[in-house]
Amino acid sequence: MYNVIYFSIFAPMIAVVTGDIIKSSANRNQDWLTELKLVLNQYGQSPAEWEIFRGDSFQIKLAVDQALYSVFHIKASIKQIKNKDVRMAIGIGDVSHQSVSISEANGEAYQNSGNCFENLKKETLQIKSPYADWDKPLNLMIALSMLTANNWTQTEATIIKTVFENPEKTQKEIAKILNKKQSNISVALKRAGFEELNRLIKYFEQQTQLL
Repeated sequence: MYNVIYFSIFAPMIAVVTGDIIKSSANRNQDWLTELKLVLNQYGQSPAEWEIFRGDSFQIKLAVDQALYSVFHIKASIKQIKNKDVRMAIGIGDVSHQSVSISEANGEAYQNSGNCFENLKKETLQIKSPYADWDKPLNLMIALSMLTANNWTQTEATIIKTVFENPEKTQKEIAKILNKKQSNISVALKRAGFEELNRLIKYFEQQTQLL
């Protein structure tokens, strides 16, 4: 009699963010495009890990635990520009086909991201994973966070982006980078709900360990 060992191989889950720029054609100023490229470059190389397509749409592939941090980083980068904002959908799942170009890759993560994005209505950010019960509370928390984030001023967005990109620096050092008073940095971060946002991001990172 033989001992039979059963095992299965699970494809690792990834996150795919699909997004577009709100009111991208409102004027000819395309400063947002420069900002978008700069922030996406911090998460990987194009075209394997991110691409911009149809002029104002983009897609980026990330580690699952990076997903929420990255979308708020992207949002802050775009909202630095007057009258600009971004809609995004995070899809989580496996990958069935890798490619040298993210637009040619396929799998559950890509499908969830695309479907979630197509179903955005008034929302500017949502998540879709293979587990609806996991998504539901997170999407509620995200919706509440967006009540503040959708109303970030240009100044608040610039400060948040700078903090994201310099996590080791103090408020005093951030103030020096931006040539502002430390008190202005503190007030802006409080008004923008940055502490609560950080708590949400950390909670999300913890929850991804359950997937």
